[in-house]
Amino acid sequence: MFHRSIIDRVDRRSFLLAPAAAAAALPALAQTGTRGIKPLKVTGCRIYIVTIDGRYPILVQLLTDQGVTGAGDAAVAYGTGAASAAAMIKELVEQFVVGKDPFGIEAIWSDMYDHTFWAKGGGTIIFAGISAIEQALWDIKGKCLGVPVYEMLGGKMRDKVRVYANGWSFRCVKPADYAREAERVVKDGYTALKLYPLAVPQGDTEGHIEHVALRSIDGDREQRAIATVKAVRDSIGPKVDLMLDMSAELTTDAIIRIGRKLEEWNIAFLEEPVDPSDVEALKKVSEHVNIPIATGERLYTRYGFRRVMEMHAADILQPDIGNTGGIMEAKKIAAMAETYSMRIQPHNCSSPVCTAASLQLDATIANFYIQELYPYRVPEHFAIVDHAPELDIKSSYMPIPSRPGLGVELVEGRVRRFLWGTV
Repeated sequence: MFHRSIIDRVDRRSFLLAPAAAAAALPALAQTGTRGIKPLKVTGCRIYIVTIDGRYPILVQLLTDQGVTGAGDAAVAYGTGAASAAAMIKELVEQFVVGKDPFGIEAIWSDMYDHTFWAKGGGTIIFAGISAIEQALWDIKGKCLGVPVYEMLGGKMRDKVRVYANGWSFRCVKPADYAREAERVVKDGYTALKLYPLAVPQGDTEGHIEHVALRSIDGDREQRAIATVKAVRDSIGPKVDLMLDMSAELTTDAIIRIGRKLEEWNIAFLEEPVDPSDVEALKKVSEHVNIPIATGERLYTRYGFRRVMEMHAADILQPDIGNTGGIMEAKKIAAMAETYSMRIQPHNCSSPVCTAASLQLDATIANFYIQELYPYRVPEHFAIVDHAPELDIKSSYMPIPSRPGLGVELVEGRVRRFLWGTV
């Protein structure tokens, strides 16, 4: 939404390039330097755990004293940790955000990083909280200035991004099931898709999958994994990109053995072949398997990615804007990766808010590769915002939105029942 109470009809170009003229158009508002807008303060937030169809994105909506709101997503939408992430957001907002000018994004981020104590060397929950807040701050700033977030990150380099489909295979059991469903995805227009060859469906109504336990599988399960990949490749043909997520489930020797068997099926990348924190093991896999290696959804901030880059242990990095530190942190990771000739495929497993935030990054980085999406979730998942970016996919491409901020608004009537807490 364009907030006329903040800018009062000053057009974007005049506002950004001629602050004095913009200020003159706002005689009733107090001025702050060259910004030409009335100072804002964050007054609180609403936190939602949006439990729909077995997933539970954690959303924050920051509130300000002038009625401008901003949304952010803490991407812990599956697995364990939703309540912890919500509690982390609450504590962070109370201690570091309330009373602050939301335009000071880097300063607020640095306060959270420096003064929580646990952020340095921290993990998923603390950085999911920081990430959600950071996205929401960008959303507020973009709305106040009347520009998409990408305009504040150097401007967009592309008008649309290529995407790949994930989540389509979670109810598949036999190789023939995977082949049939993969063919359907291609018929829907997707030119790239990902599956989990080692996982098995739990058989519940919500389509959860179960990963490998105890770092080992028997020979039958290994052969079924190989047969699944072969069946999918035969089904979709040679021109569709096929990605494999191994979810760090096996030991290094086992994944090298399996990875070599998978080479003949022209795999676009092998994701998380080993524990992402074991950079030496990741490097060993990359040296012994002739498939590009991807990792990053469980690495946090530029500091967590540094050794992977320095050791050239992967080819494709997958920071998640919802847990790696936010939009600017992901852009810093992408800039570092560019100096090591690595590509960026932002991880995305959460709500349309996270998709919208990811698109702001995708628009602005030179080494963008492809964007992950879950297009087959239930309609209620996409209806929590006024217009989910996923609704605009055509022929495996998604346009970069042009609306101010992140480009989406939470639909109050649809998220209200998921309210977890407030500040």
